[in-house]
Amino acid sequence: MQAGLRGIVALLLGGILCTPVWADSPPVDQAAPGFTLPDQDGAMHALTDYRGKWLVLYFYPKNDTPGCTTEACNFRDGYGQIKMLGAQVLGISVDDTASHLAFAKKYKLPFTLLADADGAVADRYGALTNLALIKFAKRQTFLIDPQGVIRQKWLKVDPDTHAAEVIAALKQHAVR
Repeated sequence: MQAGLRGIVALLLGGILCTPVWADSPPVDQAAPGFTLPDQDGAMHALTDYRGKWLVLYFYPKNDTPGCTTEACNFRDGYGQIKMLGAQVLGISVDDTASHLAFAKKYKLPFTLLADADGAVADRYGALTNLALIKFAKRQTFLIDPQGVIRQKWLKVDPDTHAAEVIAALKQHAVR
């Protein structure tokens, strides 16, 4: 009887500890949630630093993994076009600044990577998967206009094609 009770308690606790917890992402046409986070060099960046420019804010799960590397390198390869369209790129994950620095150097990333070590910013954007023992950012992107308003979001991202989708969206928005 006692062994059966322990099994039930273990099953219940396992379910609680492994149940994903996440918030909804902010809606399009609403102000983007503010943040202040350190980059790969330890410098602090706030959303307000990017007022007056379009901002591609992309969340990704983990540095130096296949999908994240593909996505980052595609943003790197399209970065010239993105800058010509008046936009900046910020990548955010729950990795630390040292991991970001190594990743940025290894792949010669010309844009800033922000360390959201506690996942609070990813959570405000609805981009955090929290499995209690493990937290990671979902692969999601927000296009924020020069006034700080979310104009488009991608909640399901294909790392192979996403940078091209973002560039196309920037071209559309820049014409308006």
